[in-house]
Amino acid sequence: MMEYSTYGRHVAVDAWGVAFAHLNSADLLCKQMVQAAEASGATILSIQSKQFEPQGATVLLLLSESHMSIHTYPEKGFAALDCYTCGETVDPQVAIQAMLDFLQPLSTSLARMTRGMGALHVSTASEASDASGAADTRK
Repeated sequence: MMEYSTYGRHVAVDAWGVAFAHLNSADLLCKQMVQAAEASGATILSIQSKQFEPQGATVLLLLSESHMSIHTYPEKGFAALDCYTCGETVDPQVAIQAMLDFLQPLSTSLARMTRGMGALHVSTASEASDASGAADTRK
């Protein structure tokens, strides 16, 4: 029997001040999420998406390493994103940053968690965007 490390990283972010058009198309979000997951080196197993009426979308990527999701509220300019990856090879922050680069939020609130090593280790950050409109959450 193979033994796998239980180590994992989980990044969750609330993004505010996002353009309605970026948040109200499940198809567009699917495309961007796939690109973001691939940029992080993740292996996509399946994709589920739902376009809500009158607005909003949810996209979930099942990854070999775990998952990535986005839930949007276009009428509020809000998106909730998260990416959890097991092991050391895929960095969920890369995927989240790729999505933030696309979404261009005016502000973000971010939590990073280390999981599977005993007690959860959580660090948080809230940031306003820079002049380009992109929040730098790589700190």
